[in-house]
Amino acid sequence: MNAPTGVSTPTDTAQQADAAATVSRLNATFATGRTRPLAWRKAQLRALRDLLVEQEETFAAALKADLGKSPTEAYVTEIGFTVKEIDHTLRHLGRWLRPRRVAVPLALAPARARTVREPLGTVLVISPWNYPLQLALAPLVGAIAAGNCVVVKPSELAPATSAALAHWLPQVLDPQAVAVVEGGVPETTALLERRFDHIFYTGNGAVGRIVMAAAARHLTPVTLELGGKSPAVVEPGADLAAAARRIAWGKFMNAGQTCVAPDYVLAIGDAAPALETELAAAVTEMYGEDPAGSADYGRIVNERHFERLTALLADGRTVTGGEHDRATRYLAPTVLADVDPDAPVMREEIFGPVLPIVRVPDLDAAIAFITARDKPLALYAFTASAHTRRRLTAETSSGALAFGVPNAHLSVPGLPFGGVGESGQGGYHGRYSMETFSHTKAVLSKPLALDTLRLAYPPFTAAKSRLLRRFL
Repeated sequence: MNAPTGVSTPTDTAQQADAAATVSRLNATFATGRTRPLAWRKAQLRALRDLLVEQEETFAAALKADLGKSPTEAYVTEIGFTVKEIDHTLRHLGRWLRPRRVAVPLALAPARARTVREPLGTVLVISPWNYPLQLALAPLVGAIAAGNCVVVKPSELAPATSAALAHWLPQVLDPQAVAVVEGGVPETTALLERRFDHIFYTGNGAVGRIVMAAAARHLTPVTLELGGKSPAVVEPGADLAAAARRIAWGKFMNAGQTCVAPDYVLAIGDAAPALETELAAAVTEMYGEDPAGSADYGRIVNERHFERLTALLADGRTVTGGEHDRATRYLAPTVLADVDPDAPVMREEIFGPVLPIVRVPDLDAAIAFITARDKPLALYAFTASAHTRRRLTAETSSGALAFGVPNAHLSVPGLPFGGVGESGQGGYHGRYSMETFSHTKAVLSKPLALDTLRLAYPPFTAAKSRLLRRFL
């Protein structure tokens, strides 16, 4: 349940006019070729990087206001994360853009073939509230690097971060090529009524379907970064203390409001009792005896999600946590044991600080449990067995598979980030962002001076037919 920016219809005339004017302005800029030079792209990326460095405290304060994030977590998961994405892109962008030579079949010789990268045009990035800075700017980095004009639509559910983006981006980026549109459902709907060359949406599947339907009216390609119930498989032979610390870290950062957080644990065999103890100890180690007083623990984004999450607390035996306070939208890091696989907490992505443990007898049962459900955004496994690793790699499907650590695959710029099936389509980060936001154009060049194609021209004689069958 990546947190969506909702959409609906119809929109009023003023919103439609604003959306039309914004998209028209950016389309006109793109038509001039302004965004195509490598120098322009790099200048924009450097300006964005400088903004994040110089206004780190401003953005950290906005993230604190929206989600209760500590400055360190804000830097590691959002500000610094995006700076590293920019650095990687700047370091490799020239190489990514080089034409690539392709071999030509003998029958077409003499000729030369190559592929070239070209920008798509004007693209729309719709970002969610849970990582409202990173998930707006990381796709923006890729879109600019590919040479596009971009409309960024931040989530209205993170109003402080949305306002900061709307204030600062036009000051440092080319305002004729990059626009920020704030607002909620009407503004998003108005944008989706326009024709874009690509739409990049991060959110949940319900709104993802609406985005895809809107894009289909214009045959606009889409990237959908959705969510899902990402399992963590734990075997008895693993170092359970280390596994518990890493699972707790991945689950409870941002108060569990992370699309790739471990959504539930599949404890194999007799791993569950010891794992329960270790998870409780890990929570105390990270957030203290009273996490409500920890400067490093966030809050639930709004009352609607608070009510949804607290309703799940009765779905198992509480190992640790369960305390909550509506006034401050505080929900303690909570681990539930003895959870029924059909309980409400197991039906949809939790997207909050509640971690259910489901016991399964063996690896076969764990694999069957995972494959019987929608393909997750990520699958994590904590095991000492190479055989288990091989089986999970070969017999399951997920957006990502990580052994020994959750969440961290996002920080590897050479890996694509994205889902599969219900958890999304398409990927990005690093070179994969370039591929998402550009078109790989085929270019073939054959001289007219030597017309070797005459063999393929009618009329076809028996001799021509034999030669064509041999060489084509």
